[in-house]
Amino acid sequence: MQKKFVPYLFLKDSRAVKDFHDPAIFEDGDPIRLARQYDHNGADELVVFDLSEGDGEHEAAIALIKEIVRQTDLPIMAGGHINRLEDVKKLIYAGARKVFLNFARQDNIELLEEASKRFGKNKMCVCTENLSVLNTKKELIEEFASEVLLLADGVNIKEADHKLTAPILPFSRRMDPEGALKLLESDGISGICCTVLTASDFPVMELKAAAKEAGLSVNTFESSLSFTEFKLNSDGLIPVITQDYKTGEVLMLAYMNREAFDMTIKTGRMTYYSRSRSELWVKGLTSGHFQYVKELSVDCDRDTLLARVAQIGAACHTGNRSCFYTNLVKKDYDDTNPMKVFENVFAVIEDRRQNPKEGSYTNYLFDKGIDKILKKVGEEATEIIIAAKNPDPEEIKYEISDFLYHVMVLMAEKGVTWEDITRELARR
Repeated sequence: MQKKFVPYLFLKDSRAVKDFHDPAIFEDGDPIRLARQYDHNGADELVVFDLSEGDGEHEAAIALIKEIVRQTDLPIMAGGHINRLEDVKKLIYAGARKVFLNFARQDNIELLEEASKRFGKNKMCVCTENLSVLNTKKELIEEFASEVLLLADGVNIKEADHKLTAPILPFSRRMDPEGALKLLESDGISGICCTVLTASDFPVMELKAAAKEAGLSVNTFESSLSFTEFKLNSDGLIPVITQDYKTGEVLMLAYMNREAFDMTIKTGRMTYYSRSRSELWVKGLTSGHFQYVKELSVDCDRDTLLARVAQIGAACHTGNRSCFYTNLVKKDYDDTNPMKVFENVFAVIEDRRQNPKEGSYTNYLFDKGIDKILKKVGEEATEIIIAAKNPDPEEIKYEISDFLYHVMVLMAEKGVTWEDITRELARR
């Protein structure tokens, strides 16, 4: 079993707080910033506890979870304030990979089977601090849940491990790195969720490296080729083209020696060799504009690397996003990259929504409201059906374009982006 390293967030009044019983703000209280930092630091998952006391606060927490999913690549396990199946559905629709039910509550125990049958066993987890529950509800848990989030402070975790074949993720606010590594040696433990990982500056990749050294299976970078297999230039360096992993924008060109390459693999942060200073250069160490590795690949001749990264701030020392901001020659052309077209049209629709323009049909739809927008979506869907009966493909292309435009107006009205849609499709 590959062991996972999992930080956690407590959400209260749309802020990150310290504990179940401590409403004090944790760090700056910004759950989005914290989640992004955990993602960049090498976390494998994020557990989110919703400490809401009312439905309004609960809806705000769900919106935050949705935004965390949108802005990170972390799988989310979320729970708290679950009173009915609808609450489970909302968390899953917000993008949570798994939902945990609180087995200190009888209504949550009764909900597990129904939720598991509705959304799948792989989506459902159990949260408990009571070892007796693992005995009395063993059959229910193993049939309908894929994991147990064990509130482990003051609990004999090894005893819990023997009670279930389902994997256990211990949650602890007291565990230190040494204790965490020791605990991971147990076969039934799927990972660790503890305070040390929740410090936004904790080097998770270093802890993973220690776990790997101890013979544990962990999700960390490991190059399929040795640096000695690359073709280097006369200075013993290899050029690296660095690209935004989401947009594909080329950000910069730099160089690596073996030490820089090894450091990049170990830390997950782009590290180069500065030819002008003759020293290693961790991108962002002075500016804060770090580059977090998402993928490294090598070209067919093995003499150039391509790094796809999450770029924080600007890549260029001039303050520009990319170093390649100066056009030398340019020919006008139609950019028909599908994603760019969708995003550009959607951006215009969003701009109309925020900055109304007199005579704009888009603003007419927004002014009339959701019922008018839905009516037009329905009408355009019907037009597609009619056009599909026509042998001329031009008509159906026209009607689908009309339909997609009105769907994008609906998306803007409901706060849904193309990134949300493509992420959901990718998950399926």
